[in-house]
Amino acid sequence: MDIIKNKMRLFFVSSLLLLLGMVSQAQTMGAVYRVEFANKNNTPYSISNPNEFLTQRALERREKMNIAIDERDIPIVQAYIDSLTNIGASVLNRSRWFNSATVLLSDTSLVATIRSFSFVSNVIKTKPYLQQRKIRPFNKGTQSVGGNEFYHSAENLKMHHELNRLQHDYGMGKNQANMIGVEYLHGLGFQGQGMVIAILDAGFYHVNTLSMFDSLRLQNRLLGYKDFVLPGNNLFEESTHGMSVASTIVGNMPGKLVGTAPKASVWLLRCEDANSEYIFEEDNWVAAAEFADSVGADVINSSLGYTRFDDPSQNHSYSDMDGNTTRITRGADIAASKGILVVNSAGNSGNENWHYIGAPADADSILTIGAVDKNGKIAYFSSFGPSYDGRVKPTICAQGKDAIVSSISDGVYPSNGTSFSSPIMAGAATCLWQANKNKSNMEIIDALIKSGSQYSNPDSVYGYGIPNMAVANMILNGIFLDMNFSKNKIFANPNPFEEDIDVVIYLSDNVNANADLSLVDNNGKVVWSNKNLSLKIGYNYLLVSGLGKIKSGIYFLRINSNSWSESVKLLKN
Repeated sequence: MDIIKNKMRLFFVSSLLLLLGMVSQAQTMGAVYRVEFANKNNTPYSISNPNEFLTQRALERREKMNIAIDERDIPIVQAYIDSLTNIGASVLNRSRWFNSATVLLSDTSLVATIRSFSFVSNVIKTKPYLQQRKIRPFNKGTQSVGGNEFYHSAENLKMHHELNRLQHDYGMGKNQANMIGVEYLHGLGFQGQGMVIAILDAGFYHVNTLSMFDSLRLQNRLLGYKDFVLPGNNLFEESTHGMSVASTIVGNMPGKLVGTAPKASVWLLRCEDANSEYIFEEDNWVAAAEFADSVGADVINSSLGYTRFDDPSQNHSYSDMDGNTTRITRGADIAASKGILVVNSAGNSGNENWHYIGAPADADSILTIGAVDKNGKIAYFSSFGPSYDGRVKPTICAQGKDAIVSSISDGVYPSNGTSFSSPIMAGAATCLWQANKNKSNMEIIDALIKSGSQYSNPDSVYGYGIPNMAVANMILNGIFLDMNFSKNKIFANPNPFEEDIDVVIYLSDNVNANADLSLVDNNGKVVWSNKNLSLKIGYNYLLVSGLGKIKSGIYFLRINSNSWSESVKLLKN
């Protein structure tokens, strides 16, 4: 499924609604406009009292990273909103960051009246109509979340590094997890506990009932949901796309699929209308990102992107992909400036005439994720960089070709798209941040870049390459890695060791290689070995465990292949 490139116009549930004769319940009403306000004069809010408009968790995120409250955080003046509703406008969404509101006008002649208001600076048409339909109620007995507006705190995890590493049965999702080394973080117990991810997407079909998300619901980690396309709509009867995306992050069915942050908490935010494409959706995205900020989300995953619209006059050009032009891109950078780690798909246009990234993938303060196949080769559909102003894009890559996602029948299947490489990376980055809570969102991005397989030689296809969570975590913890990217290298940590050794093997050759790894004592006796390891270009992570019973003393970790051998001297406590 491809939200970014030529979005499917008929998703499963929407199609059913139409086919069942529900067209009679729909009506075309006027048009949608963005109303931009000139100021925030006479607001009752003040940056000195931010608890009146931001949750405590949002304030704590800012405080942790020394981010000041500014005028962008101040809500829109309510009197301005009231003036619009008093003349018959229906307010759909609003943006405090851009000081604007999205309104539906059934009588488009009201545009002139709105433009005449002294507090209005501009009125822009963003969609020719809004299809309103009756929403089928669903059984509240299956609804595990009480509402949209409240954050439920998650239980913090107490780490015990001396315990044996946790093991996970990733099922068919093993490759996409292991490719980026997320099993290293999961093994240490970092699985997203206490972290909050906002998933911005097109709908979350049956996330409220599917067994894939049982633990999410039973542990009260589904914090809430909100529809920014049709406010008040039942987003659990909308597109399957967001459901599939969410499964790669918080899906938890051992033996089938375990996501990259299986114990994180989430907000499900629908901002994409899968049945049409108008710039109206960029306003929805910004409103959803602001909501994510206000409830204290740590991470945003957005498997969305915009280049072409149903109204050609709204189309973006490649020159717009400069990180500063489109509204959604500016919104993504503002979200990052508030301390949120924003992760976005690069796009699925790599084999098309427009083969570049879309918006907001061009934002300069976010992670833009390209897609590779199971062997780490770039997927044919993954969009190219650079940004128009020459920055490296995509930032990094994860598996997006034949990525394993949840089906509507509680099974799993392979699917294609940077729509899936992005959440796979978002979940892993969430666990990395959980393991390094004192770091900022930008420090997390920097560590992921430096752990990339192409860090020394980035390009417009892979960006900085495929990152490795073990290496990124070592970087964040100040562990020195001799990064000579012109030759193969083996690293081992900790030294001295007790029970486990984290082994990182960097392979610089242009072909995959097989190697033997062994741990030998000072007399040359092999005490542990792993034969015929399959290594990929860039960083490879391996856990050597179960060493607690071997004697104290000097050991050598040796790697041997047809073209390379090296050893590392280690001390066993």
